[in-house]
Amino acid sequence: MSRVPALKPEDMSDAQRTIHDAIVNGPRGRVEGPLKIWLHSPALADKAQQLGQFARFDSSLEPRLSELAIMVTGRFWGAQFEWSVHKPFALKAGISEEILDAIRDRKTPPFKNTDERIVHDVSRALHETHRIGDALYAEAVDVLGQQQVIDLVGLLGYYTLISMTINAFEVPLEGDQIAELD
Repeated sequence: MSRVPALKPEDMSDAQRTIHDAIVNGPRGRVEGPLKIWLHSPALADKAQQLGQFARFDSSLEPRLSELAIMVTGRFWGAQFEWSVHKPFALKAGISEEILDAIRDRKTPPFKNTDERIVHDVSRALHETHRIGDALYAEAVDVLGQQQVIDLVGLLGYYTLISMTINAFEVPLEGDQIAELD
């Protein structure tokens, strides 16, 4: 059970209702997980959901790379909800079950694509050491390009906010979601 109850539509302020409706009518199609928490702070919800829309749907990263970075972030933070929600998206975007299993189990994934290895390595480096070493940074810019590296860092920051929200407020799994992280 979440530490913060979901708002009922009849209990929402005008600001909360406006943001709720913007989320529902946007590419997400529904308000779930951390978005339910953020609605209790309408200004945060508004800005965060806009950044989230960019990070997930409008950045220069293709979905395969975005979803990979999201999965690395969810794993790093142990954010069950995030892992559960995004695993089907990652599989659909082309990340193999074998790679996801390795990330889940904290093992080195068997990457065949250099861009995936770089996104994984940059994501882990920033989460674990809070830096990107010079050699990895140069390789990332060479393979992905400067804009994609910048968008990747933004995505990682956003999904860190998501994961922290999930963990701080104990956002539960929904429906048929399965806990896979230890």
